[in-house]
Amino acid sequence: MPQTKTETITLNLEEARALCIAAAIGAGAGEEMAISIALAAVAAEADGQASVGLSHYVDYLEALEAGRIDGKAEPVVTRPALAIYLSDGQRGAAHTGFDRNFDEIAKAARLFGVTVFAQKNAYTCGSLGYFTGRLAEAGLVALAATNGPALVAGSGSTKPVYCTNPISLAAPAADGPPLVIDQSSSATAFVNVRKAAETGEAIPEGWALDAKGKPTTDAKKAMKGVLLAFGGARGANVALMVEVLAAGVAGANWSIDAPSITEGHQTPGTGLFIVALDPKLFDPGFEARMREQLDRLSSQYHVHIPGPAKAAARARSEVEGITVPSAVHARISGFAARQAD
Repeated sequence: MPQTKTETITLNLEEARALCIAAAIGAGAGEEMAISIALAAVAAEADGQASVGLSHYVDYLEALEAGRIDGKAEPVVTRPALAIYLSDGQRGAAHTGFDRNFDEIAKAARLFGVTVFAQKNAYTCGSLGYFTGRLAEAGLVALAATNGPALVAGSGSTKPVYCTNPISLAAPAADGPPLVIDQSSSATAFVNVRKAAETGEAIPEGWALDAKGKPTTDAKKAMKGVLLAFGGARGANVALMVEVLAAGVAGANWSIDAPSITEGHQTPGTGLFIVALDPKLFDPGFEARMREQLDRLSSQYHVHIPGPAKAAARARSEVEGITVPSAVHARISGFAARQAD
């Protein structure tokens, strides 16, 4: 059966940011939080990451409306050691505490060589590469891990025990965009399975099990079952490593204990763990060596380098704007209209 063409609307980036900020305020967010989550969502969309862009932003708006995100939350950041920023998100968005302390985190990394930002008690963070990429643009190497409600089976299990548990690494490179690796520990992101279920599309083998623990390519059955880690036991172990950092070290909810991001009124209370270091303190020529190595891998060995494609998409978006489904635009606009009420 031929698919119906999705109606779309194109916005320039300033229009998209203004719309998303207004929508968040209309959904109950304070201005600071609204700006933080809107900039992150529009950046993801501009980078070509539509799955964590404006369509996912609707999840934030609905979470604000339902109370899963406290729109007026004030993150509490303490310094148990000079190089550690420990944030309690206070049931708010994951972005606010990081944005509020970004300059200090970067400054501390340059001063001490390395610094850690660890956060608990917040909503999920969307594009994890948004956090590491910004630090790389500031000349730092950054490693990040985050978790969420359980969706992924553990090694040898057919029950969900981990979230998709993304991990991201970004590194600056001279005369060009940074390296930005951002990938889930699961075979795919949850939002991709949800989108397939909504459109009736099949999913590839190896993505999920159904409710009976059997492999399935039916996205609707997968939604009632469990996602699989990439690479079998090895991917599941990566998910566990992420869980140790994001939930264990940060003091956040383990994925098993995290409430839903789409239902109810409780925050998922998930964690975010970021390490930033100044590579120039280890090797003053790091950025030049990084560029030479990335160029060599790409040109001589035909290796795909994560990061440049997103940078190119962002540059195009600055000129051409972003194109989003009309239904998504209408939903966000509905929240924005409340700001004037």
